[in-house]
Amino acid sequence: MDRAKVYFTKDITAESLVNIYRALGKELEGNVAVKLHSGEKGNQNYLRAEFVKPLINYVGGTVVETNTAYSGMRNTTDKHIQLMKEHGWSEHFKVDILDGDGEDIVLPIAGGVKLKENLIGSHTTNYDSMLVLSHFKGHPMGGYGGALKQLSIGVASSRGKANIHTAGKTSDTATVWKNTAEQVDFLQSMADSAGSVVELFKGNMVFINVMCNMSVDCDCCAVAEDPCIQDIGILASLDPVAIDKACIDLVYASEDKGRDHLIERIESRMGTKTIDFAFAQGYGTTDYELISIDL
Repeated sequence: MDRAKVYFTKDITAESLVNIYRALGKELEGNVAVKLHSGEKGNQNYLRAEFVKPLINYVGGTVVETNTAYSGMRNTTDKHIQLMKEHGWSEHFKVDILDGDGEDIVLPIAGGVKLKENLIGSHTTNYDSMLVLSHFKGHPMGGYGGALKQLSIGVASSRGKANIHTAGKTSDTATVWKNTAEQVDFLQSMADSAGSVVELFKGNMVFINVMCNMSVDCDCCAVAEDPCIQDIGILASLDPVAIDKACIDLVYASEDKGRDHLIERIESRMGTKTIDFAFAQGYGTTDYELISIDL
């Protein structure tokens, strides 16, 4: 596998989002899905609609989300749609809850280690390409959240999330938390499911990670810790493994004293194993060139 290019800028602005996308030299075509995290009600760290608006308008995208497998304001379609309105997504963009009609599509995972299939919302196949726009941060279960989490838990339907969290034991959202998998099996399941989405879009994908407001907690947490490390920048790549690896490396290279708290969260959950597993299965490479650009 060739060395991946990961573009990087320290400039965290709406204009830089557009410019770093353009630096990749790949235009997403057709009906473009923009997968991002809409933010749980009460969360203070998620990326705001106004910040990403120029980029989403540039690609002509539809903001897509999926329902959760846990309680909150995003576990039913009606509540999720209302929250999308409250957070400004519906005001600025076309919005689509991919599993909003309750119907799933089953994606086979030929090389899956823990999962042999992934469940995604039926609307997903309405799109020709996908921009995976991730807020890089910590995560209480996965250790960190970036492109691979967006591809796995993020794209999976509510039942698909249960399937991942239980390493294929059940897709029943009512019993998911009674059947959660061992941590390593869960991380492998994330890699398995992420790969199935990569295969679905067959290269018609772009990945952008924004390293700002980095808490140890995910945007899915209604009560999240405040950011613990200074903002680092924006990264863009055509490789989901490389971009997440580059973000992890930048955290370790940071001289900010808050890095230790974020690193503890990542390491205590063995978070980088998701990267290792996805690389081992050929869904991307950890061998990358970080290209700093002045935007």
